[in-house]
Amino acid sequence: MVGIAKPFRRTCRPGVDGKYPDDTRESYIADQRYACAPEQYVLAFELIQKDLLELFDYIEPAHLNRQCYSYRIHELLMRTCVEVEANLKAIMSENGYKPQGKWTRKDYRKVELTHNLSSYEVKFPRWEGAGGVKIPFAAWGSAGGALRWYDAYNDTKHDRHKNFEQANLGNLTDAIAGLVAVLGAQFYTHGFSHVTLWADDIDEKKRSPFVLAIGDYFLIKFPTNWNPNDCYSFDWKKIENDPDPFGSLTF
Repeated sequence: MVGIAKPFRRTCRPGVDGKYPDDTRESYIADQRYACAPEQYVLAFELIQKDLLELFDYIEPAHLNRQCYSYRIHELLMRTCVEVEANLKAIMSENGYKPQGKWTRKDYRKVELTHNLSSYEVKFPRWEGAGGVKIPFAAWGSAGGALRWYDAYNDTKHDRHKNFEQANLGNLTDAIAGLVAVLGAQFYTHGFSHVTLWADDIDEKKRSPFVLAIGDYFLIKFPTNWNPNDCYSFDWKKIENDPDPFGSLTF
């Protein structure tokens, strides 16, 4: 049988038909056994998003401003990357993974193989010039490179005086796009507080590969390059009452 017979914890994937969770399949994401306290991770992101939008009152979201840096941007960069790490740890820990010693980027990178993060695209609805669509984990794909925004986080965390210029708008927006992608890779567009609805005047579902992300601001494009053998083939209604309807990833 092609496909995965049980959903993995904190792992959103399309079905073998190529479709992501809809009203009939999304219930596995809302199941209390799927993720521990998912609403806390969403709330932390929504506060970051709120502060980013406030920052945009003073710095225009534009390609020309990508090198602008400040203490405020530094603070948001720190919080954002801490949340990226928290989500990656949760994905791995709740699937049974234990690091050898302290968590490192070598551990975090394993999530690329299970969640296809390098194929996620995030679109800023208001951005002037190039760079409005970001692929925050692209370097984790075939090139096998490092994430520039994550390096900026570590560099400015350990030596802010020397590396302060790296706490800039470009790295911050890339990092926030990374957080949007990681949340989408776990929860699709499920915000755990309300059902997201598209207004008639902005509904582009039939014309655009992007959909409204968690938080109702960013747009996200989910990967379409999954191997059919790695997609889901379960009927949630048939397995939701099992004692444990979820499988665990192997990293």
